[in-house]
Amino acid sequence: MVMKLRTWGYFFRQAFLSLWRNAWMSMAAGTSVAVTLFILGAFILLVLNINFIALALQSNLEIAAFLRVDTPRSQALALKHQIQNLPGVKEVELVTKEQGLKILAQQFGSEEELLGATGGVNPLPDYFRIKVEDASRISEIAAAIQNLPAVEKVNYGQAVVERLLAVIRWLRYLGVGIIGLLGIASLMLLMITIRLAVYARRREINIMKYVGATDWFIRWPFLLEGLLIGLFGGGVAAGILAWGYGPLTHKIKLSLFFLPLIEDPAVVRYTTLGLVGGGGFVGALGSLLAIHRFLKV
Repeated sequence: MVMKLRTWGYFFRQAFLSLWRNAWMSMAAGTSVAVTLFILGAFILLVLNINFIALALQSNLEIAAFLRVDTPRSQALALKHQIQNLPGVKEVELVTKEQGLKILAQQFGSEEELLGATGGVNPLPDYFRIKVEDASRISEIAAAIQNLPAVEKVNYGQAVVERLLAVIRWLRYLGVGIIGLLGIASLMLLMITIRLAVYARRREINIMKYVGATDWFIRWPFLLEGLLIGLFGGGVAAGILAWGYGPLTHKIKLSLFFLPLIEDPAVVRYTTLGLVGGGGFVGALGSLLAIHRFLKV
């Protein structure tokens, strides 16, 4: 047990000694990782907000299914139950012709004036307002409703909805692609830094190999060095994001009050913790990959 503690103490001393000897290089690496992880974290929050906005917009998408004017109310109620049972339908609301007249009256005048203009007859049909569970299936559900008896017309703004879904889909793909590229960039930066440190100590590594040191005995100090650099970079990036996200979203909401944004502190907290953990993981992995070639003596 004492031997293991001494061994780990040796590993940590060597890691810190290497960081001290290569202070400028280590600081440059930590700063580069911090900048890269900050951009990565910013894009993660951006993608999460795009997804949040997309879900909010999709939840407001609805189908309007207009019935024939002469459709009996009993048939309309039966159709409501039938539509509710269609796969993918979330909610169905029947808007009667009387309710439709009141809605028009609120916008264009009194009911008496509107009825007077139409000869005392309410020309409006009953119609359904339908919300779906998955916006990508809205055209499929609209087509199924159109085929139901007594349905005169179905409207859901097909062209606008399809464009909206396409834009959201490509924004998600783009965001995930950029996140992946930034993650690879962070790994490459650490690999280059650790490789330079390993190259400077290659003769020492060779001597340790010849006197019987195991590969993992040699690896551990470099692994801890990369881990510490990654944790430093991740911590700096996380701190800046945690400090700046709240004020930034507040300013955006003041200008674009209608735009739904993530304001839950837990989302930012988990994202920043992920950056710190991810920085440490990438640092350790970069070290292992960097030192691998120098162990082949």
